Amino acid sequence: MDELLLNALENLSEEDLKKLKLKLCYTDYEGKGTISKNQLDKAAHVTDLVQLLIEFYSEDAVDATLYFFDKMCVRDSAARLRKAIEKDYRVKYEEHIKKQYQLIKERNSRLGENVNLSKIYTKLTIISKLRCKKEREHEIMASGWKHAKIMTERARSSVTMNSLFNPDENGQTPQIVVLQGAAGIGKTMTAKKIMLDWASGEVYENRFAYIFYINCREINYGSKSGTVIDLITKNCPDRNVPIKEILFNQEKLLFIIDGFDELRFSFDQKEDSLGTDPRKEMPVEDTLSSLFRKKLLPKSYLIITTRPTALEKLQQCMACSRYAEILGFSEDDRKEYFHKFFGNNIDATKAFDFVKQNEMLFTMCFVPIVCWITCTVMKQQLEAGIDFAQNSKTLTAVYMLFLYSLLEPHSHSRNQNMQDNLKKLCSLAADGIWKQKILFGEEEIKEYGLDKFYSLPLFLNESVFKRDIDCLCVYSFIHLSFQEFFAALFYVLEEDEQMKYSVTPNRDAKLLLENYGKSGNYLMLTVRFLFGLLNEEIMKDIKKKIGLKISPKIKPDLLKWVKTKKPKKLSFSSSHDELIYKLEEFHCLYEIQEESFVKSALDHFTEIDIHNYPLTQMDQMVISFFVKSCPTLKSLWLSVCKFGVEDKNEELTAPPAKRLCLQEQAEPNNSPVYLLCQALKDPNCKLKKLKLEKCSLTVACYRDLSSALSINQTLRELDLSYNDQGNQGVQDLCKGLKHPNCELQTLRLERCGLTTGCCGSLSHMLRTNQTLSELELKWNRLGDSGVKLLCEGLKCQNSGLQKIVLWGCELTADCCGELSSVLTTRKTLTEVNLNLNELGDSGVRRLCTGLKHPDCKLQKLWLDKCGLTANCCGVLSSVLSTSQTLIELSLNLNKLGDAGVKQLCKGLRHPDCKLQTLGLFRCDLTADCCGDLSSALGMNQVLTELDLKWNRQLGDSGVKVLCERLKHPGCRLKKIRFSWCDLTADCCSDLSTVLSTNQILTELDLGENNLGYSGLKLLCEKLKDQNCKLRKIRLRCSNMSEEMRRELSAVETMNPHLVIQL
Repeated sequence: MDELLLNALENLSEEDLKKLKLKLCYTDYEGKGTISKNQLDKAAHVTDLVQLLIEFYSEDAVDATLYFFDKMCVRDSAARLRKAIEKDYRVKYEEHIKKQYQLIKERNSRLGENVNLSKIYTKLTIISKLRCKKEREHEIMASGWKHAKIMTERARSSVTMNSLFNPDENGQTPQIVVLQGAAGIGKTMTAKKIMLDWASGEVYENRFAYIFYINCREINYGSKSGTVIDLITKNCPDRNVPIKEILFNQEKLLFIIDGFDELRFSFDQKEDSLGTDPRKEMPVEDTLSSLFRKKLLPKSYLIITTRPTALEKLQQCMACSRYAEILGFSEDDRKEYFHKFFGNNIDATKAFDFVKQNEMLFTMCFVPIVCWITCTVMKQQLEAGIDFAQNSKTLTAVYMLFLYSLLEPHSHSRNQNMQDNLKKLCSLAADGIWKQKILFGEEEIKEYGLDKFYSLPLFLNESVFKRDIDCLCVYSFIHLSFQEFFAALFYVLEEDEQMKYSVTPNRDAKLLLENYGKSGNYLMLTVRFLFGLLNEEIMKDIKKKIGLKISPKIKPDLLKWVKTKKPKKLSFSSSHDELIYKLEEFHCLYEIQEESFVKSALDHFTEIDIHNYPLTQMDQMVISFFVKSCPTLKSLWLSVCKFGVEDKNEELTAPPAKRLCLQEQAEPNNSPVYLLCQALKDPNCKLKKLKLEKCSLTVACYRDLSSALSINQTLRELDLSYNDQGNQGVQDLCKGLKHPNCELQTLRLERCGLTTGCCGSLSHMLRTNQTLSELELKWNRLGDSGVKLLCEGLKCQNSGLQKIVLWGCELTADCCGELSSVLTTRKTLTEVNLNLNELGDSGVRRLCTGLKHPDCKLQKLWLDKCGLTANCCGVLSSVLSTSQTLIELSLNLNKLGDAGVKQLCKGLRHPDCKLQTLGLFRCDLTADCCGDLSSALGMNQVLTELDLKWNRQLGDSGVKVLCERLKHPGCRLKKIRFSWCDLTADCCSDLSTVLSTNQILTELDLGENNLGYSGLKLLCEKLKDQNCKLRKIRLRCSNMSEEMRRELSAVETMNPHLVIQL
């Protein structure tokens, strides 16, 4: 003040200073009296006079000086002082606005809790271009990455707050900008950010001298009358407002009218009720209308925020030159908001990645208030140490929070019809869902009684599209999912008179459920919300917060609907659409979040088998929920499943960047199978078998699985085949396998990229684990050194392993000595598979040393394609004659030849031979060995299965020899395979005799042979006989004629117990 007065007085001439002192001495200013001549004479200097003015007039000193300047007619000095007063006040006003808007309260703020607007505010997508009907429909219906793509495209043409008043293509600068947007989209936050940024010099610094914020909700509860000066003064820090100076430059004023849709005025005033004098007191309705219609302060500028449904009313009282629409957050904006909200990258990334995998929730996060609700809930869970991946809100719960947040400001308003309006909206939504309609005309809005100004703004958006030479006004929900939510609410609300006479014809939820599977997915989300709304906690909240009652009668109908399907197994092997439909039923049960309901609904359910299917984060949460909530679920098979892939419901394949496999989304402390592993740890989990084959498991997955194994005591079988994470993953897994709580019996690790490096850990695990009975390590490059390490563990007395599969592990004869030693010391070991290892004859000889040992209890030995010849058959024959436990021997794909088989037959003929199954598939056999085989079959009373397929030189003559033995009543063979043995019709007479006489043979394989019609007819004659004991025959061939098919058809008719494989 001192400086202001000093500058004003210093610019006066000596004569004007004398005149001023005279005025001060003889003129009274507003009853404050006059200054004595004696005091004025003492004020010899200008500085003394300034002090005297301040002492006498105190805070009115500047206004008094200006008053006297006007009386003295020193116009230039008065003008300079006015300008200085206004400039000084503007700095004060800016500081006040900055202080007022820098810190804001959030909806759930407690006393003293504020957030910094600049730090939390995230850029919104604002567009000024009008969209066509098709574009609007795509926005409403899209979800997941498709919606994100649309929002990204819109963001490219987004306008900034600073460019709202830029000239258009015709060079015209708008005076009024209408900023429209749906409920919760960020209009008020944007208005407040403009205020803060202007005060901080970041927007409109030189364009507007003053910006005034007018809150329409407060206007409703304020004075009924007033002036525009009152509206201005309400923004100011004190009453000493230089109003005349502020109003002097109207073109430098901007008024932000926030929430026009909330005003309860009609704005249908006549011209003569409008005013032009800013000092004239009028009804607030007239004051605002005068401002809108440019009667009052015609050169000033306006930003008006409103929901789209109030645009028609707004157009009645003003002519707007520019419309802009807030669309919400783009994908990048959502990510930025999460990071600003959480304040640290770790929590923000964790929360954002989690939400991104729930495509519907991520879609709805384009609405800032939904983003805030989601972040608020997740932050509270993190602070409480709750893992939101296990305890996240259901989709229904989040939508209910959204509904409450929109209704809360209206809960104490004079509008007592909110419940009725909600019911009408529900009816409109349900009708639209049945008709697959998302845009509603004005006539439909009237039909539902929603054409009142207080009915529309809250939940519906208004859009205007061109149609021919007219404009078409239509209404829609903010997103299709919100319409589906209201449609579900329509079916669960307790019926009253209003609902009874609803425009929507049928309120029976049974009809909804009956059409669910036929709906082509358009009823899916509605039914999911139906389940969610019947959650006990949500029902109580709806009654408490909205005053509406949910009918409990629907719950038994839902339970009955689920139980009537009664699948014991969920197997995904059908069409893509059917898979979505099947899994969606699980989502419905998850949404209700009541274990008692789920247990009752799925008391018959035992198995989930999903193959080659993209599982979203929500899918994983649902499956995990059932793993711990369904006590009858025993098996979970996930094969070739991509985890974290969104939008399986879309017709188009998502861009590569959006298709996330396990490895891409994995984090060190939060693996893609984390949710599943947490479910496995739950004491209610009764799962016995788990397969995660070809699921691209990460090292972190093995750590989580290991942790689960150390707690879970029910899991018996784990298959992790075809997950190439190498030694580190298995080493981590072994920690869980060694835990005394682990009760796992079968572990499959086929083709997991393992080498010798993990065998030490496996060996140590075998020493301590007493429950593991089967270990499959097929197609891993363990080598001899690795197997030697395993053998050390197998020799330990604690090891309870019964079966080990080392198929294709790059083994040689070098490890066979250690394996042989295991056979003699490990009495529990009963099955060993060494297929596709180059052991050679020398390796097998070493094995046989152990096999012949009296302590060896091996029952099954597989040696397919091990580089064997006739040279090892003598020692194998010796094993057959001495081993009292070996019942199955597979020697397929070895060049044993006739000589080798003849030696084996010696052992088969031995009375102590216990062998029941012998595999000689593709062993270079001819008819020459068939006599020995026939002899062995005659003497051996235990051999029941013989595989001779792919021995092309066996031919008709060889089969005839064997048939002589098969016809004998003493032959005990039940299964024999002759496919790919170059058989013709010539042997069919002998085979048909076997069919009519043999009472033991149940399975015969003659596939891929050229038997011809005549040969087949001979066989069919015997197969038609009811006395034929055969139960399965394989007759597949490439030249099957229609005539031959008719013969087989006749066999199927006459012998229904026979299975014919073609």
